[in-house]
Amino acid sequence: MNQLKTKWGEQLNTGKIHSEYPRPTMVRDSFFSLNGEWDYAIGGKEKPSKYDGRILVPFSPETELSGVQKVLQPEEYLHYRKIFTIPEAFISERVLLHFGAVDQECEVWINGKWIGGHKGGYLPFTFDITDGLKPEEDNELTVRVRDLTEKSSHARGKQKLVRTGKMASIFYTPSSGIWKPVWIESVPGRYIKSLKLTPLFDEGKLEIKTVTNDGEGLFGPEEYHGVLERNPYPNMLHIQIFFKGACIYNGKMDKNAEDTTITIPEMHPWTPETPDLYQIRIQYGRDVVLSYFGMRKFHKQKDGNGIWRFYLNNQPFFFHGVLAQGYWPESLMTPPTDQALKYDIMKMKELGFNTLRMHVKVETERFYYHCDKLGMIVWQDMPNGGGEYNTTFVTYLPNGIPMIGKHVKDKHYGWFARKDEAGRLQYQKDLQEMILFLYNHPSIALWTAFNEGWGQFDAKKATELIRAEDPYRLINEACGWFDQKGGDVNSIHNYLRPLQFKTDGKRVTALTEFGGYACPVLGHLYSETEFGYKDCKNEDGLSDAYEQLYERDIYPNISKGLSATIYTQLNDIEDEINGILTYDRKICKFSKSRIRRVNEKVYRVFEESVE
Repeated sequence: MNQLKTKWGEQLNTGKIHSEYPRPTMVRDSFFSLNGEWDYAIGGKEKPSKYDGRILVPFSPETELSGVQKVLQPEEYLHYRKIFTIPEAFISERVLLHFGAVDQECEVWINGKWIGGHKGGYLPFTFDITDGLKPEEDNELTVRVRDLTEKSSHARGKQKLVRTGKMASIFYTPSSGIWKPVWIESVPGRYIKSLKLTPLFDEGKLEIKTVTNDGEGLFGPEEYHGVLERNPYPNMLHIQIFFKGACIYNGKMDKNAEDTTITIPEMHPWTPETPDLYQIRIQYGRDVVLSYFGMRKFHKQKDGNGIWRFYLNNQPFFFHGVLAQGYWPESLMTPPTDQALKYDIMKMKELGFNTLRMHVKVETERFYYHCDKLGMIVWQDMPNGGGEYNTTFVTYLPNGIPMIGKHVKDKHYGWFARKDEAGRLQYQKDLQEMILFLYNHPSIALWTAFNEGWGQFDAKKATELIRAEDPYRLINEACGWFDQKGGDVNSIHNYLRPLQFKTDGKRVTALTEFGGYACPVLGHLYSETEFGYKDCKNEDGLSDAYEQLYERDIYPNISKGLSATIYTQLNDIEDEINGILTYDRKICKFSKSRIRRVNEKVYRVFEESVE
C-alpha cells in the first residue's frame, strides 16, 4: 500500500478540524465543536485505566490523518475520551450533544454518567447532556465503540475486513468509530427538534412541519400551566422567508394547524443551471433556527412518444452522472476538509455532469449542502448490510446469466444473507431515518433501496416505506439486478457487453452503472493491484474509449427510452483505478475538453429525442 495524500490532507490545520457548522439545514447561533484531539484506547470492554495515545477526531483510527492507523477488529472495543470546558454563558437551558455518525455501535457517558447508546454507523444522533454537565469546569466525555463490519448485519456499505476473490477490489478498508463531526449546542427549554420543509412546486407553496420538545420533562403541571399563561400562543411559529437577502414573507403559523403551507411569491425554480435557494428563519418561543429550501419537483411521466421519462420542474430531464463513493486516501470515509468535499462536486460539474450517485454511503451533511448550492443532483443509496454475501449468487450469476437477475424473488432471505430478523428491522429503521435526515435537501432526487442484491430483502416493502416518508422523490427499488418490478426505475448495470434493453412499459429505463475504464497513473497509485473493466494506457486512450462507449451504447439508446446514465466512477479508490480522477484528486485522467464535449452531446441528443 502506498500512502497517498490529497492537497487538503497535506495542508491540514490540526487545530481547526472540520470547524464549519455541521448541520446547515438547521442552524443555531450556539455551536461548540468537539472535533480535534481526543484520548483513545483499543482493547477490552471495560474503561481503560490508561489510554494508548491521541486520536484526531473525526478521523477513524484506520486512517492516516487520525494519527493511529490501526484496524479495529470485531473482538476489540475502541474507547474515546474528551476533556472539555464550556463557559456558563454558553448554556441557555438545555445542552445537546450531537454525533454526525459513529460506526457501528456505541455507548456514551458524560462525567461518568451514562447518557445513551446508538446502533448503526451512518446516521446522526443526539443526547441531552444538561444534567451531567459542569459549567466552567472540566467535563469528561467518554465513548465506547464496537464495530463488527461484515461480521454483523448492520449497514456497512463498501467496508470489509477480509477481502478475497476476484471482486475483492470493489470493497475497501473499513472505518470504525467516530467519523463525522461531534459538537454541542445550547437551546431553550422549549425548542425545535426537527424541521420538514416540502416544496409544493405546482401549487407554488412551501409546506412546513416541525417537531418540538414542548418542554417535556422540564415542568410539573402547575409550572407548565404558568408557562402557558405567560405565553398564550405556545404553538406559534414566527416565520420569515428571504430570497437573495430580501424578505418575501413575514408571518406566524400554528405548528399544529391543518394547513401549514405558505405561498411563495415570484417563485424561482431550483435547477442545476440555476440553483436558487430561499433562506428561512423560524422562531419558536426563544428558539431560533435558520434553514433553506429550493422550489423544485422530480417525477416521471410519458413523453410525447409514449416513453416513460424523468422530469424536473415538469420538463423532461436527463440525469447524467457519475458514481460517487466518498473515499479519501488519508481519511477513508471522512473528507479531509470541507473544501475537499466541494472540490469533487465542482470538478464533476465542470466536466458536464449534473448528477452524483452517492453509493451505499450517507455522506456528511455538508456534502448535500454544497450540492444544493452548486446545483448538483444527488441519487442517494441506502448503505447495504446483512450477512456475508455469496459472490457467485449476487455477482457472477446475474452478470453471466442476466435472466437470473430478472426473475429471482428476494423473499429467499438465506440466498441474500438476510436471515437475521433483527438486522432486517435495523435496515428498515435506518432507511426511514436516512430519509428524514436528508429530506430537506433540494438536490436529492432519488432514493435507492438496494444495490446488486447486497443484503436485499422485501424490496417492494422498502419502496412502500420510502413512499410513506417521501412521496415527492423517485425510487430505484433494486439497482442493477434482482428486479422486483417496483419503484420508478428499470435499473441496468452493464460493464461487460454492448448495451441492449427493453423498456418495461411502467418505469423509466436508467443505466445506473457502466464504464469503469481503468487507467493507471504512476505516482498516484495506492495499490499494486489494479482493478477496472477495461484497461487504457493513457489520457488519449481513455478519452477515446469513453467517446466510443457513448457512441455505441448511449446516444443510440436515448431515443429508445434510455433516460439516465451513471458512469463508474468519480475517483480511484484503493485497488480500483477506474476513476475520472486519481485517488489523491491531483490528476484528471481524461482530456477535460473531450469528456465535456461527449457529455454535452448527451443533452442535445436527449432534447432531440423527446417530444
